[in-house]
Amino acid sequence: MGTHQEQFRGFARYNRDFNRQLYELIGGLSDDGRKKDMGAFFGSIHGTLNHILLADQVWLGRFSTAVPNQKSLTGVKPIQLSSLRQEVCATFEDLSVERRATDDLIIDWVEELTDDVLAGTMRYGNSRGDICEYPVWLVVAHLFNRQTHHRGQITTLLSQLGHDPGVTDYLVYAQE
Repeated sequence: MGTHQEQFRGFARYNRDFNRQLYELIGGLSDDGRKKDMGAFFGSIHGTLNHILLADQVWLGRFSTAVPNQKSLTGVKPIQLSSLRQEVCATFEDLSVERRATDDLIIDWVEELTDDVLAGTMRYGNSRGDICEYPVWLVVAHLFNRQTHHRGQITTLLSQLGHDPGVTDYLVYAQE
């Protein structure tokens, strides 16, 4: 197993586990508290959670067509993105179910990534119709980096509400 494979498998597990911890904490908030516009880029905690899920599903859809023969992505269709704020789930309960399913899919998908796949090139059309081309390993790294970035926004919002999200460092997670 190559370094990228090992790293991405670790990131996938961290993503799943930290999402579960975060969703448990957020589940204790009222629906109004989750959906209150707090001035974040996607407005609210719910809006930011929705964006993370939406983008994950967009990227998985792109991978399903750009990197063929991945069994875990069979049946995953590209999403027609109209907005980065496009609503995936209106309720926190539905968002939680979709998040868990998507995290499980990411775990399965990352297990299939080989050195040959990661060394390849991914070509896809973005939401503006531009054709983009990047090394597969770079796009996978982007998927995980983007998740971490937006979860950091959520932990800030939770801190502003007086809730401690706990230790968020990947290094600490990886050492446990």
